[in-house]
Amino acid sequence: MAWIVDPSVDVIWESVGTIYTETGTKELAPRTDEQWDAVRNSAAIVAESGNLLMMDGRARDRGPWVSFARALTDAANGARKAAEAKNIEALFTAGEDLYNVCSSCHQRYASVP
Repeated sequence: MAWIVDPSVDVIWESVGTIYTETGTKELAPRTDEQWDAVRNSAAIVAESGNLLMMDGRARDRGPWVSFARALTDAANGARKAAEAKNIEALFTAGEDLYNVCSSCHQRYASVP
C-alpha cells in the first residue's frame, strides 16, 4: 500500500479540488496533457493494485476483502476514464469514490495484523 497505492491515489486526490484561503480560491485541475497522463497512469496503477489484492495469497478473505478490492478497481477505472476524457467533474467524483472505498476497507482491515 505505502509504496504503490498511496502515492498513486495521492496523484488522483491532489489533482482536482478547490483551495480556499484568506486571499481567495484556487481551483485545482490538470491543465496539460502531461498532467492528465499522470492522473490516468496513477489510476491504472491503483486499478491493477486492486486486482493484485484479490489474488490467492494476498486476499485476507474471499468475502469483504475481495469486494473492497473490486470496488477499488472499479473506482480507479472511473478515475482513469475521467482522465482519458479530461473530465474534471467525473475525476472529482471518482476521487470521492476512491476515498470511500479506501476508508471503508481501512476501517475493517487496517488494524488487523
